[in-house]
Amino acid sequence: MNLSLRGPALVDDAVLPDVLVRVEGERIAAVTPIDSGSEPPGEARAAERVGGTMLPAYVDLHCHGGGGFAFTDLDDEAAASAARHHHEHGSTSLLASLVTMSPRDLERGVAMLAELCDEGLVDGIHLEGPWLAEARCGAHDPTLLRDPSLAEVERLLALGRGHVRQVTLAPERDHGLDLVHWLTTAGVHAAIGHTTASFGQVEQAVAAGADLATHLFNGMDPWHHREPGAAPALMRSAARGHVTVELIADGAHLSDDTVRTVLDLVGADHVAFVSDAMAAAGMGDGA
Repeated sequence: MNLSLRGPALVDDAVLPDVLVRVEGERIAAVTPIDSGSEPPGEARAAERVGGTMLPAYVDLHCHGGGGFAFTDLDDEAAASAARHHHEHGSTSLLASLVTMSPRDLERGVAMLAELCDEGLVDGIHLEGPWLAEARCGAHDPTLLRDPSLAEVERLLALGRGHVRQVTLAPERDHGLDLVHWLTTAGVHAAIGHTTASFGQVEQAVAAGADLATHLFNGMDPWHHREPGAAPALMRSAARGHVTVELIADGAHLSDDTVRTVLDLVGADHVAFVSDAMAAAGMGDGA
């Protein structure tokens, strides 16, 4: 299907008032700003006018599934369906996230998702666990949380064949800082999350190479003025350009005021909006 669309569009870092976007099949073939002081080309005059602002496709760093399917189903067709659901809703690039599982199931999940990466359905693998804090485990099974071992890390990275891009961890666990070192040495982003780490422990992890915060504020101790904890330490590191913080800006996980405050203090260049979507994303009530 080929079509031409015309209207306001985000191009680079600015919203331009009049832009022609030509789509050929499943790809954007051309993006052409229209000069208000000259006669637009014939294609622009015939283009379909859009009611809103056109945006580039989204990149989602944290996504567990959608459309009734989850990557943790450990079924390649289900995982492919979850990825396609997000493609159809504007996220054309995404990391497939796995939650805490048994060693055997986690290995199966990584191997399966590596195949989807080879096929181009997802752009990488995110391991959210199993090296998290029990006290901030959220929906993760606390009985499956564990301390990291180099042997398990090497086994998972080998099964991922270069597709494991991000790992969420609690740096205060035994060998937590070793895990940061192992990951960054292998070219994998170490993300701090589901943690009870102190301000100082987070700073140590960032110094060791951690450069992401998994869903800032969620799965972390509340910010206390005498014991500030992980969230302000991560914001401070982000403001200094060392960390990118994820935000789930859905109006439920964080208030709009919190989101605006983080953007003001950290800067948009070090904030990544993520869905953290699950299998139920996109499904109707009661589905």
